[in-house]
Amino acid sequence: MEKTVLTGKHFWYGNIAIAEGAIAAGCRFFAGYPITPASEIAEHVSKRFPEIGGIIVQFEDELASMAAILGASWAGAKSMTATSGPGLSLMTENLGLGVMMEVPTVVVNIQRGGPSTGLPTLTAQGDIMQAKWGSHGPYEIIALSPGSPQEAFDLTIRCFNLAEKYRVPVILLASETVGHSAGKVVVPPEDEIKLIDRKKPTVPPEKYLPYKPDEDLIPPMAYAGEGYTICTTGLTHDEKGYPDVSAEVQEKLVRRLNDKIRKHMDEIVDVEEENMEDARIAVVSYGQVSRPAKRAVKMAREEGIKVGNIRLVTIWPFAENVIRKWAKQVELFIVPELNYGQIYLEVKREVAGNSETVLVPRMGGELITPQEIYREIRKVSKK
Repeated sequence: MEKTVLTGKHFWYGNIAIAEGAIAAGCRFFAGYPITPASEIAEHVSKRFPEIGGIIVQFEDELASMAAILGASWAGAKSMTATSGPGLSLMTENLGLGVMMEVPTVVVNIQRGGPSTGLPTLTAQGDIMQAKWGSHGPYEIIALSPGSPQEAFDLTIRCFNLAEKYRVPVILLASETVGHSAGKVVVPPEDEIKLIDRKKPTVPPEKYLPYKPDEDLIPPMAYAGEGYTICTTGLTHDEKGYPDVSAEVQEKLVRRLNDKIRKHMDEIVDVEEENMEDARIAVVSYGQVSRPAKRAVKMAREEGIKVGNIRLVTIWPFAENVIRKWAKQVELFIVPELNYGQIYLEVKREVAGNSETVLVPRMGGELITPQEIYREIRKVSKK
């Protein structure tokens, strides 16, 4: 019997690190459909799950895959799927269902160039807004972005913990470059990996209401088959889970679905700040681009330019308080990203005219180099 968690030092591709991170987090159900550049995740899981008692199913499409992981989660399993942009487009209807039914699950998106089928084998960060607004209606989502194989492992575990804690689908937004880059991954001993499981009911079955929240706005979640009466639907529903499409119930429910994330932003949002104490310029980056951004900031610092680095680990909810704080000090924000400006617009919105915001975009499937970001830093520092 293979060990559940492969502790020790490894040289893994990001996609393999994601698969192993899911296993370490307790994921035992995977549903998916092959798609470049995410297929290695399903392939690796297909080898590992039989060794540890997990279940993997290749479905006929992404719609069915998303529906399956919602059902598996209701049955008590930690579940996951992995896809890329076109597949996520198909999943977003059932992603909204997962939000409405408050189902903890994880969706991995290994981003490639788009729109449409675009650049199947090349990198991008073009699905940022799709992750936030892909489904319809007002809702909040959680999304994280790794920049290395090590982070791919670590953040996959964090995605599962956040999903379980807040009863919400969580998206891991990695780029093709992260998925297909190999690097050192250190897996700690199993007893040192912090895991969170969903809250269970403390009342007897006859008093259980599937959607009655605690003070933290998150309802305890019973598994189907445990003896509790469970009714769940994508329709607006009351605390019993019964459909109720009245204005009052819709208002109360949708507010809670949003506020259970918004009111816990300080616990969810993760940002790394470096050299910000005296910074007059700040580079805001995320995912793979955070690595050349860090190097560019170091190069500029060596020339005496007062520039700092703000790295977004959490993409959604957006780190609005961090940007607002530094907008009082920083004169200019530089946002390099592998799209035509998505996080750039969020930064610009939160800066609210207090500072200038400059976009360094890149499409075409190639990475932004440290030298490109460095040249932009030098350019704006002379203004």
